[in-house]
Amino acid sequence: MARYTDASCRLCRREGTKLLLKGSRCIGDKCAFTRRSYVPGQHGKGRRTKTSNYGIQLREKQKVKRMYGVLEKQFRRYFKIAAKSTGVTGKILLQILERRLDNVLLRTGFTLSHAQARQIVGHGHVYVNSRRVNIPSYLIKTGDIIELKTSEKKFKNIKEVLEVTKEWGKVSWLKVDNDKLKAEVVRLPEKEDLELDVQEQLIVELYSK
Repeated sequence: MARYTDASCRLCRREGTKLLLKGSRCIGDKCAFTRRSYVPGQHGKGRRTKTSNYGIQLREKQKVKRMYGVLEKQFRRYFKIAAKSTGVTGKILLQILERRLDNVLLRTGFTLSHAQARQIVGHGHVYVNSRRVNIPSYLIKTGDIIELKTSEKKFKNIKEVLEVTKEWGKVSWLKVDNDKLKAEVVRLPEKEDLELDVQEQLIVELYSK
């Protein structure tokens, strides 16, 4: 499975916003973006450039792609699915990304980041409707029950994570039971459920050229 393996903090600095790629480590003064909010590179601090319309569209696409830890080929496939679906393309695209199993685990508060969620899924600790699923890109649907089944040691680690994520607030489209490490999808996510400001229409304009 292809994935990004370079420094995560560079991505936040390049997009000019916190993408929370390292979970709780992105909060506070130790965050690289907090200390150096300019773009990475030797001349990043003094760089002053005028961004074209294409550049604005590209940066928005890159920001969303990196928020969810998706590479270009898969992101483009999601866009094609959204474009062929009935409804607003941009909204459906974001909905697909939100419905990824690794993202759902992050939204439940069982993990601190997409990377940690993908690791838990890949190791076979996640069950959807009582069936083991080890594919992070698996798309959930309304009514699905997501459950973590793991060792006692891993269970303690997840409980420690929940102590951190309880301050984040829960999303309204998931019904979460922290004691049983279980969550139910009560409805599909909407754009209003996103934590970051996303202008999905810019992505649609970029891919429509």
